[in-house]
Amino acid sequence: MRELCKKTVLLTGAASGIGRELALQLSETGCHLLLVDIDAEQLDDVATLAGRNNVNVRTYRCDLANKHDIDRMVTSALHDTDVIDVLINNAGVAYYGPTDRMTQEQWDWLMSVNLLAPIRLTQLLLPHLLERPDGHIVNMCSISGLVAGGRLAAYHTSKFGLVGYTEALRAEFGRSGLGVTAMCPGPLQTRLYDSAAHPDTKKEVPSPPAFICTSAERVAKLTLKAIRRNRRMVLITPMAHGLFQIKRFFPDLLDRVSQFSRKKRRRREERLKREELRLTVRKQNSLTSDAA
Repeated sequence: MRELCKKTVLLTGAASGIGRELALQLSETGCHLLLVDIDAEQLDDVATLAGRNNVNVRTYRCDLANKHDIDRMVTSALHDTDVIDVLINNAGVAYYGPTDRMTQEQWDWLMSVNLLAPIRLTQLLLPHLLERPDGHIVNMCSISGLVAGGRLAAYHTSKFGLVGYTEALRAEFGRSGLGVTAMCPGPLQTRLYDSAAHPDTKKEVPSPPAFICTSAERVAKLTLKAIRRNRRMVLITPMAHGLFQIKRFFPDLLDRVSQFSRKKRRRREERLKREELRLTVRKQNSLTSDAA
């Protein structure tokens, strides 16, 4: 797709973060927008800013964890516009913490928003996108869809699935002229961490340090570039590139690091147990001495 001007884009997660930047940059290029988010108030604010660029902007409040909400939103969007040229599945949620403490309801919620919603939206809009001469699908997959770490098992699972779904779509429909892109940025400082679910409500989910993060503005800029050039996959940040190459050429290295950390943690736990045992013995000896 060499030219984005006058194209109609349906964008999820448009109220903040990457989605907000995408909406503003798309409007600056002359795209008409169908903006989707669960946060209606902030969505309206983004729509107001985007509308200043003399493009048509419509908003749809939608809970992507609810398939009926998705169906209603798509029906409304197709009623409001004649065509949809680009679908950007940007919305995402996270859970941070031990996987064994994650409830089934939290698993269902995260997988519904991060993986099942993009699949459902694509299935509903695919016939319309295939009719367009330059139809395009973008899935915001993250480096977490290529390399896994601890305490984010559900998030990694959803993003690995989204990378695979994106690759399968491109393999099947690329010959039909449909562009499909997987965007895989590294860490960003966005609301994703602030709004992430956590088993301990008294603790905050740790955010990545600023020096390894990229900006939502840069991710949005590279996403537009990827659409124009029909890129298969785009890695963003040196960290994302580095992790991907390590996983590709030295697949055992990350696993060894993980196992080393596991052994180190185990030794620390054993040391703490020994210390607790010594304190207990001292306390018992002290009580025995006092009794004597």
